[in-house]
Formats: sequence, structure tokens, C-alpha cells
Amino acid sequence: MNPSSAVSLTAIVLAGGKSSRMGRDKALISVNGVPLIRRVCEIAQACASKVYVVTPWIERYQDIVPSTCQLIQEVGTGEPRPFSTEEKPHGPLIGFAQGLAPVQTEWVLLLACDLPNLKEEILLNWVQHLPEVPEDCIAFLPRHPKGWEPLCGFYRRRCLSSLTEFINKGGRSFQQWLSQHLVQELPLTERSLLFNCNTPADLGEVMGNKSFEF
Repeated sequence: MNPSSAVSLTAIVLAGGKSSRMGRDKALISVNGVPLIRRVCEIAQACASKVYVVTPWIERYQDIVPSTCQLIQEVGTGEPRPFSTEEKPHGPLIGFAQGLAPVQTEWVLLLACDLPNLKEEILLNWVQHLPEVPEDCIAFLPRHPKGWEPLCGFYRRRCLSSLTEFINKGGRSFQQWLSQHLVQELPLTERSLLFNCNTPADLGEVMGNKSFEF
């Protein structure tokens, strides 16, 4: 991160999905020889002074992510599924809250670990607009027709208390939580930037001539 930047920023990368539609761990897909999770972490490091990776599988990723990133163990809520003794899925909202707890900076960049089209220069441009976000807005996010894009954008650290309260009441939806607050829309000129790879067919289509492998 540029030391002269006036923006205080930490990045959180979420790597807790089960990749059921892909059939294999999406975070470990190699794009041009680099695992996706490492690529996303390296881009995050260009924007933020510190990068946290939140995952249930620390041992799986600890030798893959840059050594300067700090891995945070994602833990369950202990809540059972309805009519079952199994725990409910954690979900990205839980992972975000656990990653947000140790953050000291005003702003947090939240990223999914499976964004193959992420571009460092675009994120750095977004960072320059953070001082313009009104004080009463808790987040600066892209929008799509069905709601906000919560896993590629910025949040103020002070949203943790509201997020924790929402989770403690059983909330698990980013969209429902964000609907309770003011959010500044982040202008997006390249919609493909937000593509996350869910299936092998999706990945093959978006990667074009790039090489990828599991």
C-alpha cells in the first residue's frame, strides 16, 4: 500500500465456501499458474496495509497464501439446523464478522477468494474514492439488479456492532443486513470484475484464452 495514502485500510479475504457446484475447492484453482486464493491475496496486499484470510481450513491454505497474510480460523455458531443435530452452515456473513473483530483501521476491503477477474488498478482507484463516502454510510459497494455485491467492496469497521447484533438475532443474509443501513453505491464500469467461478463451465467461459487447472 502506498504509505502516503490517506485511507486507513485492511483487507479480509473469505475462503469458507464448500465449492459444491465446482466439485473441487475453487480457491485452489490455478489461473496462469497461480492459485486463485493467492492471486486475490496478492491483489489485496497492493491495496491494504494488512490482509486477513478467514477460513475453516487453515492448514489447507497456509502454505499457499502469502506469508504476510494472517489466517483466521472460522468457527461455527453452534446453532443446529432445523430438525437436525448438525450445525447450521457458517455463511460469509459469519466469516466477515469473525474477520472484522481484530481490525483496527477505519475501512475494510472484503473480497471473496474466487474472483479470477479482479484487477489491482481498479481496486486502487476505488480506494481513492473512500474519503468521499458520506459518514452515515457503513459501506461502499457495487450494485446489481437484485441487490448489493457484498463480497467485493468496502465496509467501515464500526459496522461490526450492527453486524454482530444482526447475527445474534439469527440473521445470515448480507442483503437483509445491508437493507437496514445506508450504503453508497460504487460505480462499476467492468461488470466482469465481479465474476466468481461457480462451475467448470462458467470458469472456462470467462477465462477465455487464459490457462487454468485444478
